[in-house]
Amino acid sequence: MKILLQRVSRAEVAAGGEVLGRIGCGVVLLVGFGRAEVDVARAADKVVNLRIFAGARGRPERSVAEVGGGVLAVPQFTLYGSTRKGRRPDFTGALQPALAESRFRAFVECLRQTPVAAVQSGRFGADMRVEMVNDGPFTLMLEF
Repeated sequence: MKILLQRVSRAEVAAGGEVLGRIGCGVVLLVGFGRAEVDVARAADKVVNLRIFAGARGRPERSVAEVGGGVLAVPQFTLYGSTRKGRRPDFTGALQPALAESRFRAFVECLRQTPVAAVQSGRFGADMRVEMVNDGPFTLMLEF
């Protein structure tokens, strides 16, 4: 499992002209699944407890849960694209779509069990448009 986490001041995901999710201050998670088994509950806990928001001293000391922020999770199988050979990305490292969708839904459900103010998500398999205003920017690549 790979998660590209971006701290944002606001974000929105839409598909087919319909807004699927919207948050204010918080984090956007681009989430991809590889073939290895993963503990999605552990991943959700890690994401919501990372100290990436400024505290009283201006340093990253507070989590998204502590600042009352939201989480916008967007499925992103292209995180498993390989460009080692040729000019066309190879996605054979990504998990099969049916299994990946199941894991994504389980991950989002685990996020909803955390003390985060709001959890929104994109739609698996949809052609989505993601708009966000990066805060910092502060971006982390997490691998589980």
